[in-house]
Amino acid sequence: MSRSDPLFAVTAPGLERITADELRTLGIAAVTEPGGAAWTGDAASVYRANLHLRTATRILVRMGEFRARTFFELERHARRLPWSRFLTPDRAVALRVTCHKSRLHHQGAVAQRFVEAVDHVTGTTAAIAAVDDPSESVQLVVVRFVRDVCTVSSDASGSPLYQRGYRQALARAPLRETLAAAMIHASGWDPRAPLFDPLCGSGTIAIEAALIARRIPPGLARDSREPRDFAFLHWPGHDERLWRRIVEDARASVRDSAAARILASDRQGGALRAARANADRAGVSGDIEFDRRDFLTVQPPDGSCIVTNPPYGRRAGRPAEIRAIQERFEQIATSSQCVLAALVPESWPPLPGAQAVFHTRNGGLAVRFEVRS
Repeated sequence: MSRSDPLFAVTAPGLERITADELRTLGIAAVTEPGGAAWTGDAASVYRANLHLRTATRILVRMGEFRARTFFELERHARRLPWSRFLTPDRAVALRVTCHKSRLHHQGAVAQRFVEAVDHVTGTTAAIAAVDDPSESVQLVVVRFVRDVCTVSSDASGSPLYQRGYRQALARAPLRETLAAAMIHASGWDPRAPLFDPLCGSGTIAIEAALIARRIPPGLARDSREPRDFAFLHWPGHDERLWRRIVEDARASVRDSAAARILASDRQGGALRAARANADRAGVSGDIEFDRRDFLTVQPPDGSCIVTNPPYGRRAGRPAEIRAIQERFEQIATSSQCVLAALVPESWPPLPGAQAVFHTRNGGLAVRFEVRS
């Protein structure tokens, strides 16, 4: 993949700008688009984006775009796509097809034409339609029809990038790693200052903060510091020497420890056990101070940055408990010498003096991320 291709980092809604900022710190000139960030790049930028991006869900390589209003047009264009750059005969293909406001609106029929095109051009065995999260052993191809324009992309990531590999022990309604990283980024946290999550659950925010503080890329977020099995590693044109050099450069930049304290507490002993186990798997347990404490009585350290995801939805307690948490947030916001950043449901009243930095969804609920500095 020595050539340059149109590339796209898929994000959760509301996180497009944060991902574009991340790409720019990698020296990649990206622009925001609905659902992600786009740029043109070579194999090195594909490798680095997959290894380093903390807030993207997956990286797509645009294989082609064309207009089709009949199945004959679709079949003709589909067979001209550069399938051999991304597929091998021994690797199955998963098709994710969506159709909006297009003459060709039957997703199953569109998928079948792509199955036939793949079989005709490469001889690749088996194509599976309507796969949400294909395994690492399957190559995902994303087909999107909008107003009769078809965009076809090859997934470079494999399993979604929020699956870092360390989070195996879960508390109720766990926060995705990508959203936790976006919250930390949007909070404005300086890794030289303490960070505190007083409602830590399975520890995702604290662990992501430790990874950031130690400059550990999410693609190396396991205690072995070995990269995960990305889809691009199986492409016919994969440059193994380039990939190993990028991985070694990333390892060489890792710091031995976090510069400041990272604290995490929860009143549930089970949640803390899960959080400690996850931190062990990420190789950052020595960077986080875990403690069993009740948020209603905890005192945040002066000068710290509180980043947290309070209980709501499936994690919600009784209405009186939720109101007590809201009141404690209000007290911290008005009386403490710290930054307060929280992901809260849209139905919650605004925190005093806070600004909404982004809006997204979590656990199926509309939420906003508020920051009071």
